[in-house]
Amino acid sequence: MITTLFLVLIVVVILTCIGLNNLSFRIGVPTLLLFIILGIIFGNVGVIPIYLDNQEFARSICTVALIFIMFYGGFGTRWEAVKPVVRESVLLATAGVIITAGLTGVFCHYALGWAWMESFLLGAVVSSTDAASVFSILRSKKLGLKNNTAPMLEMESGSNDPCAYMLTAIAISLVNGTASGGSVLWMVFSQIVFGAGIGVGIAWLAGRALQRIQFATKGFDTLFIFAVAIASYAIPDLVSGNGYLSSYIVGIMLGNVEFKGKKAMVGFFDGFTGLMQVLIFFLLGLLARPAMLVKAILPALAITAFLLLIARTVAVFGILTPFRKYPARQQALISFVGLRGAASIVFAIMAVTGAAGLQNDLFSVVFCIVLISIALQGSLIPNASRLLGMIDEHVNIFKTFNDYTEDIPVQFGKMHIHAGDAWDGKLIKELPLPHDFLIVLVLRNGERIQPRGSTLIQAGDDLVLLDRPFEDTQTQLYEKTVKPNSRRVGHRIDEYPGDGLVVLILRGDQTLIPNGDTVLLAGDRLVLLRI
Repeated sequence: MITTLFLVLIVVVILTCIGLNNLSFRIGVPTLLLFIILGIIFGNVGVIPIYLDNQEFARSICTVALIFIMFYGGFGTRWEAVKPVVRESVLLATAGVIITAGLTGVFCHYALGWAWMESFLLGAVVSSTDAASVFSILRSKKLGLKNNTAPMLEMESGSNDPCAYMLTAIAISLVNGTASGGSVLWMVFSQIVFGAGIGVGIAWLAGRALQRIQFATKGFDTLFIFAVAIASYAIPDLVSGNGYLSSYIVGIMLGNVEFKGKKAMVGFFDGFTGLMQVLIFFLLGLLARPAMLVKAILPALAITAFLLLIARTVAVFGILTPFRKYPARQQALISFVGLRGAASIVFAIMAVTGAAGLQNDLFSVVFCIVLISIALQGSLIPNASRLLGMIDEHVNIFKTFNDYTEDIPVQFGKMHIHAGDAWDGKLIKELPLPHDFLIVLVLRNGERIQPRGSTLIQAGDDLVLLDRPFEDTQTQLYEKTVKPNSRRVGHRIDEYPGDGLVVLILRGDQTLIPNGDTVLLAGDRLVLLRI
């Protein structure tokens, strides 16, 4: 009976979270705020209060959840979008975090009277920004930002948690009195070198495996990625490497590698990561006690104001100004958008459970900082963007062609027009296009042309085409490798047609769509259709 009631309660919580997520998207309030409030209600004033006082248990659960959030943060990052601002983003995610942590620590010591080591521990815990909250607001309000601001925010907020985690670990050792100059240097070295090195190695091996292994059962490739995400944290953590850094690197490398089944994985991890975020936010709400939060509100307000007006601003302007291509209004917006989020509270739990003899309720203070940041600062992001003149009506924060192929049953293809082709020299309205078939973009000498019926197709054009995908589990495709001694080596397909239609040729890293004139080479993997 108790088990059944517990399961019913879980269903109620999940359904409530889903409803809150939809509400959050419509009104532009970060999901984090609503889920934490829900946790506070269930943990303190619910019909059946769920008392959670075991911070060690919450830390373990949140650590696992944060692994997948970090991994998918990298997996969902498109390298082509962030490449122009990768240097600036990495500097903000490293040097920016260190500057923010240091200045906040100095403030806590002199303004609040905290001990030096405890002050720097608080600074480390709140030094990173939250990607989920930022992009919840940008997407719900459809805010397109100028000068690559959104990609910079995406990569910075998605990659700065590993640095904050490293600083938190160092600060904990300083509070406990177990740190020395050598141990701190070793910790920094092992965190960065082992975390990044092992992450790159895991990503390379996993990418090669996904491109080569033929999974006999559908869905096992997703389980493989699931295991890779866990390994990306666990293996470097075993040797004192930064597991979160490794998870992010593995995610971003695999997310920019093409392999079979990737489209289905995106949908799975999108939902699963959302569930992990709900779990973290709800658990953190359960841990909170309103009486303790009331006592922590004044120092939290002071620290939040300092973070927003001084620490984050100094870090952003100090890093971006030397590049001389980011105006002050853009830097001001980037500084303002630095919201504190779930990672800060997770690191606060890590600090409370790992550091001995803390004189202040660090968890409650950080909890209040996060609530203030996302409730007040987060809700003002659209206004700040307009006030600073950083909104670009021509930039869509939402979608690219790749996004739509992941979300709805359409697919985009490309056709190159050669001189003398049947379409060469014709207007689009003259082409005998099939039903449900559309030319959506014309690429001509680096120019992107929006097609109309009067657009003239020319030799050299690349046409981006839209149609509906075909799925059929009855028709079987099989692969056959062209052996070095095969009679087909060096000959066109139409000379030796074989016993099936060659629909694809996998040649190294290339995927070729063949015709009768295509010459086969030894080692080619032929994808054949046989009815």
